[in-house]
Amino acid sequence: MANPRAQAKKSESPAEEKTTKEEEETKKSGAGARAEASQQPVRPLNEVLAQAQKAQAAYREAEQEVARIYHMNEMQVADAYRKTEQQAGQAYETSLKQAIKVREQVEQAALKAREQAEQQAAKAREQAEQLARDAYQKALEQAQKAAEQTIAQSAKLRDETLARAWQTREEMMAQAWDIYNKIVR
Repeated sequence: MANPRAQAKKSESPAEEKTTKEEEETKKSGAGARAEASQQPVRPLNEVLAQAQKAQAAYREAEQEVARIYHMNEMQVADAYRKTEQQAGQAYETSLKQAIKVREQVEQAALKAREQAEQQAAKAREQAEQLARDAYQKALEQAQKAAEQTIAQSAKLRDETLARAWQTREEMMAQAWDIYNKIVR
């Protein structure tokens, strides 16, 4: 076990000093008890009490060490959080600036494209409308074909899944009947 005087020098908090004072008092009372013990036969209760006091002192010391380590860990976690928070803030600011810059560029490009489109639309309005109608009709036809294909594939998949499920059901029923027939026999 560690020297109580060395522990007293190392102590940094009032709780540690209080514990050291209690240990010294225990030593003094233990020295008096030893003097009495030399006059009287050693009693096991005194030994048990001395061991309990030593264990209590060791427990307090360990408890203080755990508290110190826990506090250090809290400080490290807090520092790590602050650093992460700062980095996240910096990353946010950078991203925000980039997003604003990109947005402005896109807005400018969109405005320019809109002006050009309006000019072209004014020149060839009828032609654009006809092209739009044709494209719309073509898109509708393609969408209808795609929908029909998807529906057909879904129906086929459903039918195959149902057929497999039915076949599995039939096999399970046959197995169940086989087991039942074996049990009944």
